[in-house]
Amino acid sequence: MDIKNLVTFINVAELRSFTKAGDKLGYSQSTVSFQIRQLENELGVPLFERINRTVTLTEHGSRLLQSAYKINDLLQGFLDDTEAAAEIRGVVRLVMADSLCNEVIGRIFPELHRAYPGITLECVAAGTQEMFRMLNQNEADLVYTLDSHIYDTNYINLQEGRIGVHFVCAANHPLADRPSVSLKELIQQPFLLTEKGMSYRRVMDEALAAKSLEIRPVFVSGNTDLIRNLVAQGAGISFLPDYTTKELIAAGKLKYLQVPEMKVEIWTQLLHHRDKWISEPMRIVIDYLHKCIL
Repeated sequence: MDIKNLVTFINVAELRSFTKAGDKLGYSQSTVSFQIRQLENELGVPLFERINRTVTLTEHGSRLLQSAYKINDLLQGFLDDTEAAAEIRGVVRLVMADSLCNEVIGRIFPELHRAYPGITLECVAAGTQEMFRMLNQNEADLVYTLDSHIYDTNYINLQEGRIGVHFVCAANHPLADRPSVSLKELIQQPFLLTEKGMSYRRVMDEALAAKSLEIRPVFVSGNTDLIRNLVAQGAGISFLPDYTTKELIAAGKLKYLQVPEMKVEIWTQLLHHRDKWISEPMRIVIDYLHKCIL
């Protein structure tokens, strides 16, 4: 059904005149008549009675008019929302842990861009210390951390959640089926880790240092997916957030190692500086990030 024909029908019904409806819509009378005939042919019922130059709705026409109003209201609401979304323009600078980029941005950006094409999202990966330097220098609007819990009155905490994190190995690794593994035995294994000083790697290193222990990895990369896949192939052991490994755990390709001596808490937190003005594009990005709780 052509929506233009339905709009023409509404105007003819309200004005009770093909000529007046044409004048209002910018159509000739013949165009209005053609559109109404198309609608009647499509529905298979007469919509108007035309007697002595008067135009009156038939019973079918009266029923259609009520539905046509609802359809037109829904369409107009959609167009208004689309127009409003298209008018919102701006840049939002988001700094986050590298391993969160794929998980979070992959979820929210396609829908965000479809709904608000005028918003540009600048996403930068950085360590926690660099994140807050950028926030304090107004080089970033928002930070999404993956670290130990942070509390500072200079920042507004918009969202937070505790993240599971484990030592992981390939399913066929000699340690895979052990009920527990000691730290001293664990650190003798070849490790594949993210960069030193970065988010959960730093938290792990600090927890080990408190016990006078240290891991010297055989492979270091900021690419969490690469590390995860290499571990699944038997290249060594890693320390990774559960959201990065859950699929391979479920597929039976990775196993969690139980290390009772190692208790580490990792949190995601979405924050902005307390003095930051929240623009409309920034508010919209925050709303989308709220939908993506890991």
